[in-house]
Amino acid sequence: MKKMFLTMAFALIAMISSAQFMVVTTVSQPADSAEWSMSNITDNMGIGYQFNDKMTIGVVKNGDAMDLWGRYDISFAYITVQAPTDSTMMDNMNIGIGYSLNVWDKLYIEPSYTMPMNEDSEGNREGKLKVGLAYRF
Repeated sequence: MKKMFLTMAFALIAMISSAQFMVVTTVSQPADSAEWSMSNITDNMGIGYQFNDKMTIGVVKNGDAMDLWGRYDISFAYITVQAPTDSTMMDNMNIGIGYSLNVWDKLYIEPSYTMPMNEDSEGNREGKLKVGLAYRF
C-alpha cells in the first residue's frame, strides 16, 4: 500500500511539474455611465491546465458563477468552448475562435470571437468580439 501511494504521489508531482498552467481573463467594457475600473479585468478571471501543446481546459469566473472552458490550438489560432457548470450547460454553451499574440515573455493578448451554440428566447444568435489577457507559467 505504501508503494502504491508513493508511486501515485510521484506521478502527480511529475505531472504538475511538467505541466503548463495559464491564468486568463477577458476585459469587459463598462456600462454606458460607468468608468473603467479593475473589476473590468477581474470579473472574468480563470485558470487553465495545458495537457499538451494543443489542448487546454480550465475554469473561469462568469459573474457569480464558474464556467468550464476548453481550447484547442490549431496552426494559426485556437478554437474555444465555454459552458456553465449548472444543468443548462448544453443550452448555454459558447464556441469561438481566437488568436494568441505574444506581447512580452509569457504574457499574451488574445482577441477572440465567440457565439452561442443555441438561439436565445428571441431567436438571436449574436456573437461577441472579446479581448483577453493570458499569462502562461
